[in-house]
Amino acid sequence: MRTILFSSQTYDRDSFLGTELPAAIELQFQSARLSLDTVALAEHHEVVCAFINDDLGAAVLEQLAAGGTRLIALRSAGYNHVDLPAAKRLGLSIVRVPAYSPHAVAEHAVALILALNRRLHRAYNRTREGDFSLHGLTGFDLVGKTVGVVGTGQIGATFARIMAGFGCQLLAYDPYPNPQVEALGARYLSLPDLLAQAQIISLHCPLTNDSKHLINQQSLAHMQPGAMLINTGRGGLVDTPALIDALKNGQLGYLGLDVYEEEAQLFFEDRSDLPLQDDVLARLLTFPNVIVTAHQAFLTREALAAIAATTLHNIAAWAAGTPQNLVEG
Repeated sequence: MRTILFSSQTYDRDSFLGTELPAAIELQFQSARLSLDTVALAEHHEVVCAFINDDLGAAVLEQLAAGGTRLIALRSAGYNHVDLPAAKRLGLSIVRVPAYSPHAVAEHAVALILALNRRLHRAYNRTREGDFSLHGLTGFDLVGKTVGVVGTGQIGATFARIMAGFGCQLLAYDPYPNPQVEALGARYLSLPDLLAQAQIISLHCPLTNDSKHLINQQSLAHMQPGAMLINTGRGGLVDTPALIDALKNGQLGYLGLDVYEEEAQLFFEDRSDLPLQDDVLARLLTFPNVIVTAHQAFLTREALAAIAATTLHNIAAWAAGTPQNLVEG
């Protein structure tokens, strides 16, 4: 079964080839992002394995179906980039990796908190230049601080456990409260109440029509002045220009992003020799209290191995007529 992996990097090749390959699956690795310009590469491939920034809109899906593709195997938990009604109309099955390593993403969110709080990025650059002064590097103790967890699925619950270990007070927002998070002492509140009471807010919810721009000018105004916001979920959860305004007026004191709404044309590539064409991202990067990482929260050996194993299992199960981890349109 011919399978093409779009947006594949060296680490994808290593993790997939390091996993026992089910019989009859033939892998082809393609570094290009799936789009209307590259969809022809998938012709005669029964399976297309796609990542988060691949274009799986109706026009691309139509071309895939016409070229013989029958299965879209996502290397991600999220599927907001897939036109599910179009896939259903075209008879394309969609499978995903519902969980790989919630620890990977949760721990990265904590790393952003620690780096922002203790100004590690500034201290690193300063000492490399021979400046060993400490002015401007004062942080705060995490113990006793109030942390708001927005979205308490597997990743959010793992993040909550870590922050409880720091001695933080936990608040949570989710339409479906998680008993494991409640057992940590977390109190579920409305989103405005959580934003008003938390000193640190971390986003771990999926991107849906209801959650798009969940953090916007109005919700930012509910936050305590100088609050910290962390987003390792999806870029579309926040209205980025509104973040810039909140940073400029001091309403937002710290910002850590591993995702960006317009990341598709930027992330996962070395663009260091090119001018940054995205003016919004360029403005964000000028703030000393902002850290942006390029969607690397998932990037651990354990997570990559789990993604590869589950993806290959999904393809084999679908081929055997017993599909698992289907995304229903």
